[in-house]
Amino acid sequence: MLTVATVNVNGIRAAFRRGMGEWLDVRKPDVLLLQEVRGSDEILADHLSPDEWHLAHEAGHAKGRAGVAIATRLPMSAVRIGLGTGVTGDAGRWVEADLEVAGEDGTPARTLTVVSAYLHSGTVGTPSMDEKFAFLEHVTARLAELAADGRLAVVAGDVNIAHREVDIKNWRGNVKKAGFLPEERAYLDRWFDDLGWRDLGREHGGDGPGPFTWWSWRGQAFDNDAGWRIDYQLATPALAELARTVTVDRAATYDARFSDHAPLVAEYAL
Repeated sequence: MLTVATVNVNGIRAAFRRGMGEWLDVRKPDVLLLQEVRGSDEILADHLSPDEWHLAHEAGHAKGRAGVAIATRLPMSAVRIGLGTGVTGDAGRWVEADLEVAGEDGTPARTLTVVSAYLHSGTVGTPSMDEKFAFLEHVTARLAELAADGRLAVVAGDVNIAHREVDIKNWRGNVKKAGFLPEERAYLDRWFDDLGWRDLGREHGGDGPGPFTWWSWRGQAFDNDAGWRIDYQLATPALAELARTVTVDRAATYDARFSDHAPLVAEYAL
């Protein structure tokens, strides 16, 4: 089994102070896809040693914002940074790597493309929503390219969009807010219905509500499970058929969380 975990760490230094290292020791993922790293290459390497991990990282343009990374125990044959948008605010939101997965019983090695993605959150009525929609267009174009050749690929991370009513506890109160706008959710419809990407969190998580992946730090959101499902592992059909388990690693208690997001972990029979 190949274990792929994705998590928005909400700052890698803060996450490790809160116990992310202990979670890694237990889960032992082969591939770790991170969002909101909020640090330099050096800070990332301080927490995920290059002696143990192959690393690919793009920091956000603004200090302490965004940042995406891939940490893998498998060798990378190629790394691609960003989507070529040329927009400063799009830095630290998309990184790809091709991994060489060794075959078993004499079967040849296969290439697995993994992507760590962190989409804009956006605020209705501000330029940030225009930036989000523009970036979504670039993401959709890239997803079409990745899906076109039948490759094994997973695009994972914090999409900042809940797809359906079962993906957000208080959906009625959020239909006019960023993250649950019909115009945003329509992009996911295109990814699934038109491009053929598979939503493994939903496929393996049942009919819902949830399982959620993000809860506000404030109030009783976590204790009441008043969350959003905004973290995804999206797989091409060829890879989706190899997914065996997909799990949200929800902390046992509020105090045990190392981020306001929970890791989404998938095991693939590669």
